[in-house]
Amino acid sequence: NVVNLALSFTNNIFLLFCFPVICQTDWSVTYNPPQICTLEGSAVKIISHFSYPKYVTGSWVKTTVNNYFWFTKTTEEGEPVDLRDDPDYSGRVSYEKCGNKVCHLLITNVTKSDSNEFKFRFITNQQSGSFTGVPGVTLSVTGKLLLCLKVNVYSAKTYLTCHSDCQLPARVSYCWYKNGQKLGRSTTKYLWYQISPAGRYQCAIEGLEQFPSPPVYAPAVPSVSTNPSGEIMEDRSVTLTCSSDANPAAKYTWYEKDGDQNYKHLSSEQHHVFSSIKSSDSGWYWCEAENDLGRQTSRLFIDFSSSDRPKSPLVSVSPLGEIMEDSSVNLTCSSDANPAANYTWYKEDKLLSSEQNFTISNIKPEHSGEYHCRVQNRVGLNNSSKRVTVAGEASLLTMVIAGTMVVLFIILVLLVFLVMR
Repeated sequence: NVVNLALSFTNNIFLLFCFPVICQTDWSVTYNPPQICTLEGSAVKIISHFSYPKYVTGSWVKTTVNNYFWFTKTTEEGEPVDLRDDPDYSGRVSYEKCGNKVCHLLITNVTKSDSNEFKFRFITNQQSGSFTGVPGVTLSVTGKLLLCLKVNVYSAKTYLTCHSDCQLPARVSYCWYKNGQKLGRSTTKYLWYQISPAGRYQCAIEGLEQFPSPPVYAPAVPSVSTNPSGEIMEDRSVTLTCSSDANPAAKYTWYEKDGDQNYKHLSSEQHHVFSSIKSSDSGWYWCEAENDLGRQTSRLFIDFSSSDRPKSPLVSVSPLGEIMEDSSVNLTCSSDANPAANYTWYKEDKLLSSEQNFTISNIKPEHSGEYHCRVQNRVGLNNSSKRVTVAGEASLLTMVIAGTMVVLFIILVLLVFLVMR
């Protein structure tokens, strides 16, 4: 008896002193994972781990768990409702491996209305010895499972990884597709083979092939453009743009051909800007679009022209000199201009023609006068004029008389010469 009393006393003393330091642990519930996304109609498993103190302060009774359950609702009195007693989950929930501080919740044939916060609660033999894990596990049920393909490069060898934003079950099988065709019977989330720049790749979960991931693919041949488009004037701001359809998005690089064989790197942006373009910048430009699956290149020739207002135009008349009535006359106007100029002919502010050459057929004396040629481009304008004189009947008579007198004078000179002989 003395020995038994001594052992009992020693045990009590041990419990008294070890309790605050060694024997006591926190009340806790942990969930793995804390958030789950799943597809409507599938099954989901929610895992919890819980802990409690072996002994509670003021009590020498060892703690044991009397009950445990999962819940989403509470009664009007604030008491949690066991999912097994909830009519919304009748026949669809079960508890697995509950014991040894672990308890799993399995829900089958989930619906969108199951999207909720699920909490685990356990009750012990201790006074005030029940505990609920808060916050619980957030379950999201969707009608479409979103899978996101990501491309990775490992040791200069490309491989594809099928990744989901949802928390998937531990054991799932995957299907891989190339250009819409299934690649054998792949069951892993990695694809190491049959990867080419010409392929478009997708993955799906086996059994849910109707919900494939968005495709990934190498860049298409990029399109290149200039802004502003068309003829580009010197000293203006010009932007070169390169775009290509690619997933993952392409990275862009601009090059300029420097000499016969060399290429000069300009920028690593989708847009390359010339703040003040010069005519010396004319030439070939290359854009390269690249992602981890491949690359494509396009080229663009750009002529950056210098610009100036038209120089003073040169005006000519054919035939030269005084023009005979009823004849045909051609007036020509030419000017050095960049960009090319437009031509207009005027006589006394009356518009005659919008052509570079102006022809008057069957000309009359009233056509005599000053003819003006105006040349204009978007930079500026200039003009010149030419006088046209048309000979009438009086002028013709004068010319006949003058010609007769010349002939008579020549005859007279010849007669004098003969007399002297």
